[in-house]
Amino acid sequence: MVQSVPYDHTASIECLSNPMRPLYNGGVIKNSKFDRGLTDWSVPWDVKATVSSSPSGNKFAEATTDGQPSHTVYQTVQMQPNTHYSLSAWLQVSAGTANVKAVIKTPDGQYVAAGATVAKAGCWSMIKGGMTAYSSGLGQLYFEADAAVVIWVDSVSLQPFSFAEWDAHRQQSAGRARRSTVRMAARGPGGTPAANATVSVELLRPAFPLGNAMTREILDIPAYEQWFASRFTVATFENEMKWYSTEPSRGNEDYGVADAMLALAERRGIRVRGHNVFWDDQSTQMAWVRSLGPDELRSAMERRLRSVVSRYAGRVIGWDVVNENLHWSFFEGRLGPDASPAAYRRVAEIDGAAPLFMNEFNTVEQPMDMAAMSSKYVAKMNQIRAFPGNGGLKLAVGPESHFRTPHIPFMRATLDTLSQLNVPIWLTEIDVTNGPNQAQHLEEVLREGYGHPSVDGMVMWAAWHAQGCYVMCLTDNDFKNLAVGDVVDKLIAEWRTHPVAATTDADGLVELDLVHGEYNVTVTHHPSSPLVPSAVRTLTVEASSSASSSSVSGKV
Repeated sequence: MVQSVPYDHTASIECLSNPMRPLYNGGVIKNSKFDRGLTDWSVPWDVKATVSSSPSGNKFAEATTDGQPSHTVYQTVQMQPNTHYSLSAWLQVSAGTANVKAVIKTPDGQYVAAGATVAKAGCWSMIKGGMTAYSSGLGQLYFEADAAVVIWVDSVSLQPFSFAEWDAHRQQSAGRARRSTVRMAARGPGGTPAANATVSVELLRPAFPLGNAMTREILDIPAYEQWFASRFTVATFENEMKWYSTEPSRGNEDYGVADAMLALAERRGIRVRGHNVFWDDQSTQMAWVRSLGPDELRSAMERRLRSVVSRYAGRVIGWDVVNENLHWSFFEGRLGPDASPAAYRRVAEIDGAAPLFMNEFNTVEQPMDMAAMSSKYVAKMNQIRAFPGNGGLKLAVGPESHFRTPHIPFMRATLDTLSQLNVPIWLTEIDVTNGPNQAQHLEEVLREGYGHPSVDGMVMWAAWHAQGCYVMCLTDNDFKNLAVGDVVDKLIAEWRTHPVAATTDADGLVELDLVHGEYNVTVTHHPSSPLVPSAVRTLTVEASSSASSSSVSGKV
């Protein structure tokens, strides 16, 4: 295992009166807290910069730009090839709010966005992000706002990790989050220790949910059903549960396909996500919905919500309530800004047990998409929470994860930030666009999600269609894996790997490092033992199982 500086998952979604200290003591950034004025920092020709102090004595850089966009002082750093860089800083603006992004000019002259946040006047906001350097040379880090504001900067950090170091951190994190060492005791009559007994374990179902999108074709193609059910423990119906599929014309509901797909999933032990109650994108609305006035629309939404949620309450493991409500605003535009929060409250009133997701794209995928950056995601979730009656909602974070070229350090940093909401996080629609590195990129994304301690499940958006998939197919039309399907199978096998047998010591004890999940445990005694040859029990291994003891007893 490669040894290096431990990765720091620290993040903040609070706007603070004083910034935290820089992570990694600034990493490769010198004078990261501006305690030595602007030493080691450069001032662009169109920027006026100074170092100021807050009433508490905290020092920070203050930058004023002639014209727009506003930007800050910059620092030149030596960058290494094939290196991930974790970035963080604390920002404030002179008045109002502004979207501020971190920009790194790479050694080959590219300008790469490494993260963004909404900076405010009167308090400090943390930006956490990252980027990957593929060549060596000098790079430059600075911050840029989309408004004519004075930008304050403090506690800047840029920490390099080689690819090997990054992967080692990920493996260590996955080991801590997904596995536990369990001590088992084999006992004979009267609690007598069963020495030299063989303890065999069989994984029945892994605890970590890994799923895929499912299409209606699965109802008619046994090979598709077998391929899907042999791999995945979770499914999301691609379109079949959506409003336009179940009520294409007003008042004429048809849940036949969704009902049949859910019955198939239940028969196969596959849990289903409820996708979705509403979709905020205007282009997905039926003509009859677009034609409704506000009062009629409210009534139609209530009928739809009550119909689908009550039908599947208790049978789905979560709901995407108002899909993609950061990028789109069909319902808010007609009913006001509380349209989403009100929908979340009504779903919870009908199905209070299911987590309610904010399902959104580009939050973990694209540092340049200001509409969906983590600070705006947090603000939208806080708006939903603050709506009357929503204080006790079981909310959940649902970054869709539609990637082109993955920005892996940015992905990890954003998950760090979203984890501060203290609700479940699932990657809900993972895919990677086609290209020569598609399989490699998919493996990186899946490993990053599995290795992050705050991710509770992952679902791919690779629903099979005979005429072609949305972006990514895992299999051909004969259900033979493509390269990305081989990656998925490799990771499934790796993540389910566990010791299959061990021999108890003189005290009848054995320790096994097991992936979290449900097991059959069989104890077979040595032929010379007077005990009956076998005893079987079911064992659930979870995070709380670490260093715990379980007992399996034989009988005379």
